[in-house]
Amino acid sequence: QVHLVESGGGLVQAGGSLRLSCAASGSTFTFNTMGWYRQLPGKQRELVALIMSGGTTNYADSVKGRFTISRDNAKNTVYLQMSGLKPEDTAVYSCYTDATTWGAPVRRFWGQGTQVTVSS
Repeated sequence: QVHLVESGGGLVQAGGSLRLSCAASGSTFTFNTMGWYRQLPGKQRELVALIMSGGTTNYADSVKGRFTISRDNAKNTVYLQMSGLKPEDTAVYSCYTDATTWGAPVRRFWGQGTQVTVSS
């Protein structure tokens, strides 16, 4: 089984920065794409950013130029550096990974979510 443990959420003022981390564990698994979704109050969950195992990244238009996703494959950890935060970034941020083991189909696993609150 795969477990994802997130850290780094909290309360920050508008214009500030936060760094989210998500460490994946699962000894027989290969972690392919890793990324972050967020769920704003009363809205559908949306993709924030993803990074493939080779380093290719993709961002939501709303965060381009402000957020940076990266990963440390040796530590099976994905990071989300968030700068220039706005009140509308307030959400629960959840990491995920698309992982596979021993030729099994790729499955998506989720972290528990971490709250990010940006005050104006």
